[in-house]
Amino acid sequence: MQYFPINIRLAGARVAMIGGGEDVVAKLRLLLKTEANITVFAEQANTMIMQWQDEGKLRLISRPFSAEDRDSLSLAYLSGEDAALCDAALALLAPTRIPYCVIDDLDRSRFITPAIIDRDPVTVAIGTEGTAPMLARRIKAMIEETLPQHTGIMARLAGQFRHRLAAFSGTFRRRFWGRFFDQLAPRLVATGGAVTPARWQAAMETLLNDQSHLGEDDTTSPIAFVSAGPGDPDLMTVKARKALNMADVVLYDRLVSPQIMELARREATRIEVGKTGYGHAMAQAEINHLLISHGKTGAKVVRLKSGDAGIYGRLDEEIKACDDAGLSVLVIPGVTSAAAAAAEMGVSMTRRGRNSELRYLTARDVRGFADYQWQDLAATGSVAAIYMGLRAIPYLQGRLLMHGADPATPVTLAARVSHPDQSLIATTLEGVARAAEAEHLSGPVVIMLGLSPHHSAVATWVKANGAERPSLPHHAITSASTEAKPERISA
Repeated sequence: MQYFPINIRLAGARVAMIGGGEDVVAKLRLLLKTEANITVFAEQANTMIMQWQDEGKLRLISRPFSAEDRDSLSLAYLSGEDAALCDAALALLAPTRIPYCVIDDLDRSRFITPAIIDRDPVTVAIGTEGTAPMLARRIKAMIEETLPQHTGIMARLAGQFRHRLAAFSGTFRRRFWGRFFDQLAPRLVATGGAVTPARWQAAMETLLNDQSHLGEDDTTSPIAFVSAGPGDPDLMTVKARKALNMADVVLYDRLVSPQIMELARREATRIEVGKTGYGHAMAQAEINHLLISHGKTGAKVVRLKSGDAGIYGRLDEEIKACDDAGLSVLVIPGVTSAAAAAAEMGVSMTRRGRNSELRYLTARDVRGFADYQWQDLAATGSVAAIYMGLRAIPYLQGRLLMHGADPATPVTLAARVSHPDQSLIATTLEGVARAAEAEHLSGPVVIMLGLSPHHSAVATWVKANGAERPSLPHHAITSASTEAKPERISA
């Protein structure tokens, strides 16, 4: 991030607009919404600027900008339409620390103006660091469509009501405002009371009275076990995103992406409790202790788990610890990595005539490498999603081949599914160990046994030959199985 967005107080501040063309007029339309003291320096000014002067909205000085005009200046805009005028003003401003913007000239500007959505006192600024202004305008249009016009009224009245909550705890205040904005405000809007300040005021008083009767001791929220999905924030459910945004404390797995963590409040306490395969791992007892100790303070605690919280995430153990401590829980399901991998591959995990069952497996259990009914897994048409199996691939490969699995069985290694750098390695059971080694895979990998991407060479052969998998070697498979050159499909 090269530009840091901030709000600058302009009430009573001096702002200079240097130039009098159309580009200056466009910026003045924004600045005139503020309480700044605006002076335009232009020997020839647009008629709109002269009209604004006649209305007392700004001051027009019909001469070039001078050194004396820099005194007590908070901001300056320079027209990019007159190069000589701009260069002369820049020579005066450059030695100072005054922020200035050369309109439509990113390289010579000290700041840039974002696209702005105005719901005074609520403002939304959208910037692309000057790279794609049209994109910023499109985003602005999308937000304009969804942000109600009464947002400013609601914000102003909420600000006037804040003193009524000063004596209550932070947890109580967050609960009050959460219920007001999420529940009460939408009802007011739906019933047509959004434009009447008295209706807002009465509604807030009623809500405060109702919440006060509950008392401070009744503010404990359920500990939320939230599914983060495989990595892409867009794959999280709305309920999961809302829970994360409201959290006071977030205990998160190592595999939760930074983009998802950005959805948490900046003020939230964040504690990584992840486990690393063959590496550092926080003891389960310590994770349980953190859940209980933070939960008993009344804070909104989110246990953020990658993928789906109920699949290989020790959910039962953590729920039992909360139950034993007298804490209620809420589980929010999500997209598991196998489902996301199948979607990226463009295949169904069950199909008539191929498999009527689907297995979710882990390559390791508490005793080491997991043991299964290998004959069932080795059967023709068997489909399984194998988690945490990257280092166990030679073991899995050996067991399956030993129990009669076809060496040409399609296998896809789905690495970092839904992340920007995801990849799908289409190979076969015979070639999977060499493929994994050749690709230098690391990080989360789901082994999709019995499936190949619909656009892979294996899938193409199957479609052409009308079989689930070839019974004899074929060139599309031989390259992966005997030469260890798997087909790589990157995002």
